[in-house]
Amino acid sequence: MNKKEMIYRTPLSVRFCHIGIVICFLLAALSGLSLFFPSLHLFGSVLGTPQLVRVLHPFLGCVVFILLMFMLIKLAHHNLPNKDDVRWVKNIDKVIAGNEPSDVPVGKYNAGQKFLFWGIMSLITVLFITGLIMWRRYFSDYFPIEIIRLAIFFHAIAAICLILLIIGHAYMAIWVKGSIKGMIVGSVSRAWARKNHSKWYRDEMEKTYKDEQQISNQQEISK
Repeated sequence: MNKKEMIYRTPLSVRFCHIGIVICFLLAALSGLSLFFPSLHLFGSVLGTPQLVRVLHPFLGCVVFILLMFMLIKLAHHNLPNKDDVRWVKNIDKVIAGNEPSDVPVGKYNAGQKFLFWGIMSLITVLFITGLIMWRRYFSDYFPIEIIRLAIFFHAIAAICLILLIIGHAYMAIWVKGSIKGMIVGSVSRAWARKNHSKWYRDEMEKTYKDEQQISNQQEISK
């Protein structure tokens, strides 16, 4: 496709961060499930022996937390709720049916994506804090057993919820054709942007027009 028909959507740093999160989260999730559910011990084999799983799992969790905090810094301003999200939610039945109303303006991320974003950020924070409390090698000695038990409980609940949200995130990416390609290459087609994120598309087109006008003016001056 002609580059002029594409819109730059995802910075390279965010794309690399996203890849790191996918890899580390998959390893952390599988190893965590093997630790919590003995019947799923084979999941832990992705990291090696059970002893190695216990050592590596918390470090992988910390890496996921750090990478997601980077994503939070880079993308939080795009995920702030606004009045347009209310209209999107009211038309959720049409969105699910694939008939998203053209008169509902959608920014860079829609209400569903924003829910996933803040849900993931909240759950990873719970996992990080409870994980530190549970981490026998370094921190658990500083907490009473009652606190550690509570931490284990909330860690497990948050982990299951986060896995479900990530599965939902993956499903949405597959469902909306072009989303995965956009994350890989960083750009999306103008047609995709106009259909799925109309408000963001208009804003980007206005920026492009202003940039082209500025370049044209500079060329005129240089003559």
